[in-house]
Amino acid sequence: MVLTASTMLPLGTPLPVAAMQGGLRPVTGGTLEAAALEGRPVLVLFLCPHCPFVKHVEAELTRLQDDLTGRVALIGICSNSTTTHPQDGPEGMAAQALSCRWTFPYLQDPDQSVAQAFRAACTPDVFLFDAAHRLAYRGQFDDSRPGGGACDGRDLRAALAALLEGRPLPEPQRPAIGCNIKWRAGAEPPWFGG
Repeated sequence: MVLTASTMLPLGTPLPVAAMQGGLRPVTGGTLEAAALEGRPVLVLFLCPHCPFVKHVEAELTRLQDDLTGRVALIGICSNSTTTHPQDGPEGMAAQALSCRWTFPYLQDPDQSVAQAFRAACTPDVFLFDAAHRLAYRGQFDDSRPGGGACDGRDLRAALAALLEGRPLPEPQRPAIGCNIKWRAGAEPPWFGG
């Protein structure tokens, strides 16, 4: 495990819908339909089954899913190499989604092109887009870490509440911290430091 911070993609960056439609393979929760995203905020989370940082936020992510139903499109993406981490393949993802009661689309990024389009760096890495599909928040769930208190998602929840109520989002936005995305050998993007 390489402890990694998110790249803090610039706010206002457009949602890379074309990359998402071309590069993702559905595992659970259905396919990604661009029409279903129109006019809705979109929350994209880079996740994986094995990461202790993802395990730390799983219960809060389930609560968040239940709280956001019908208001925000929630999408989970696993971009880890299954060559080095086979537990992060479709079987592991499906078992994780079942165990956590996740009903949102959980999609595999087998060629890692979607992670590169987002400049995703770690798991979990969080990207919240407004209804016009411009990046409004990127960063941490909250400041808790595995072994250091319960996750309540206060940073992400504050951003979601502000977005849904039409208020300015809270500042500062702090980077997510987690395990690095497991890049395929030779495919590491320039921002990957591990």
